[in-house]
Amino acid sequence: MSDGQKERILEGAEELFFKAGIRSITMDEIARHLGMSKKTIYLHYKDKDDLVSALVQSRLEEDKCQMQMAAENSSNVLEELINMMKCSEEIFSRANPILIHDLQKYHADAWKKFQGFKAGVVVDSMSSIINKGIEQGYVRPEIDATIIARMRVWQIELGFNAEVFPPQSFNSWKVQLQFMEHFAYGICTAKGRKLLDNYKNVVEQE
Repeated sequence: MSDGQKERILEGAEELFFKAGIRSITMDEIARHLGMSKKTIYLHYKDKDDLVSALVQSRLEEDKCQMQMAAENSSNVLEELINMMKCSEEIFSRANPILIHDLQKYHADAWKKFQGFKAGVVVDSMSSIINKGIEQGYVRPEIDATIIARMRVWQIELGFNAEVFPPQSFNSWKVQLQFMEHFAYGICTAKGRKLLDNYKNVVEQE
């Protein structure tokens, strides 16, 4: 079985899921979108749930790599925060909020992977950023990195909660951007806020 073909199926399914959510898209629609038979898809994925789970796993691995690259290409903790935000912008701006809801309600295995990634990799990465910020003098020293990292991760998820921020009234990326700015300024020292202002001006001018 071709890995290239498996990836093509994941990419095609992702395109449809991002536009309309997961529940409303059938395997027949995915097959038509890709111009291949449904039988071919079933050679690689036993059912839709298996496909969704594989897609989530693949994209979480990509997200982890992006987070690592953001850290490696940053000269300080605030630049790292900005780089991570820019990496996420395209994903957030394309994502249909219904996708998160469908994932949680109808695909337990995939949701468990997402939650595990959030509780492990994302919290650990955020804790590391906060601790580095304290060492560099950009983040307030009284901050408890583990507590604030967990708060930040749940804050991101709250932004996708359709009951709190109905998609017909709120742009998901704008909500996340407001949360990000509130979080970043809230943890910064005066030195950090000054540097953050400089990065914010650069981003707004791009």
